[in-house]
Amino acid sequence: MAGGSTKKIKIHNKSDKPDNVVAREHEITEKCKRIEEELPRFLRGFFAYLKGNVLPMTRLAYLQDIRFFMQYLIRETALTEANETKEIKLTELAQVQAVDVNMFIDHCRQYTVETEDSITVYENHNKTLARKKSSLSVMFKQLYRDGLLDKNITDGFDPIRVQKVEEREIKALQDDEVMVMLDAVSTGQGLTPHERSYWEKTKKRDKAILILFLTYGLRLSELQQLNISSFNFSRGEFKIYRKRGKESIMPMNESVTMVIHDYINNERRTEEELLEENRDALFLSLQGKRMTQRQIRELVKKYTSIALKTSRGAGYSPHKLRATAATSLIGRGNSIYDVAALLDHEQVTTTQLYARHKANVKRNLVNDMEWETERIESLPNKKDE
Repeated sequence: MAGGSTKKIKIHNKSDKPDNVVAREHEITEKCKRIEEELPRFLRGFFAYLKGNVLPMTRLAYLQDIRFFMQYLIRETALTEANETKEIKLTELAQVQAVDVNMFIDHCRQYTVETEDSITVYENHNKTLARKKSSLSVMFKQLYRDGLLDKNITDGFDPIRVQKVEEREIKALQDDEVMVMLDAVSTGQGLTPHERSYWEKTKKRDKAILILFLTYGLRLSELQQLNISSFNFSRGEFKIYRKRGKESIMPMNESVTMVIHDYINNERRTEEELLEENRDALFLSLQGKRMTQRQIRELVKKYTSIALKTSRGAGYSPHKLRATAATSLIGRGNSIYDVAALLDHEQVTTTQLYARHKANVKRNLVNDMEWETERIESLPNKKDE
C-alpha cells in the first residue's frame, strides 16, 4: 500500500450471507492469492483446479503445504538452483522422484526452525503428514494431466497409516462434568483470582458460549461467526452457516433463549459503544471486537479444565464439546439420524461412533478388578489373631 497505509475493506454484499462471513471468505482468498504469488507461474492450472474443487480452508492448507515443499527443495536438496520458491523451474520439478517426496514427508515428522533468538521444534502426527502427502499428490497429478510433466510419480508415494475414526478414543465430558463446568461459569468456582477479575465482566457471555456448544454441537467457526442479526427471537430460531456455504436454521429452547437474552441485555456493550464493524457481532471481547477463534478456544479449555480437574492446557477443545453434545443427545435416546442432521455430519457412520461410546464402561470394568484392595481385605486382621 502507498506510504505503508492499510486500506479499509468494504463489503458490498448482495447475497444472503452476513457481511462477516463474506469478509472471512475474502480474507482466506487473499491469503491464497499471496501464497500463489510466491510460487512458480507454471502452477497456474493447479491454482485454478484448487479454486474450483476444494473448500477455501482446504485450498489454503494445500497451498501452504506446496510452499513448504518448495522451500524444502531449496534449503535441503540439490534439486533446484533457485533462491526463492517462485524461481523454481518446471524442468527442475520434473526431476523430482517419488523417493524425494517420501524423504520430504519423513522430514516433516520433526524439523527445526532457527531464528536469531530461538530454535523451534515442529512435530507433526500422521494426520498432518497425510494431508501434506495429499497436497503434493494433487499437485503432481494436476501437472501430469495438464501435460506439464511426462510421468505421474504419485503411485510411488509411501502410504501413511492414519488412525481410522472408529479407532480413536472419543473424548467428551460426562453429564456430571458438564454440570461442574456450568457451575464454574455461573459462580466463578475453580477460577484463579486473576481469572475471576475477567470473569466478573464476561460470565454471561461465557455461559452463553458454552450452552450453545453443548446444545447444538456447533463447530468453532459456526459459533464465532454468529451475529445479533442471526437470531429471530419472535420465531425462536437462529441461522448458522455450515461448511460449503450451507445455511441451517436452529430452533432455540428455553435455556438457550434465556442465556442469550441475559448476555445481550445485561452484559454485552450497546451498539453506541461499538465501532460499526463490530455492532452486529454476537460475542465480543473485552475490547469490543468480535471474539477470535483462538479466544473462544482458550475460554473453552479454561472451563473444561475445571470440570476435568486438570491443568488449563489439558482442557478440552470446542470440538470435544461437539462430541459431548453428540454423546449426550444419543445417551438420552435420540435417533442417530436426527443427531446427525443437527450436527451436520456428512455420514451417519460418524454419528454411530458416538452411539457406541458408553460412558464409564472402562471404569466399570477396572472397578471389578480391584486386585490390591481385595488382597488387603483378604489378609487376616492382626486384632483377630
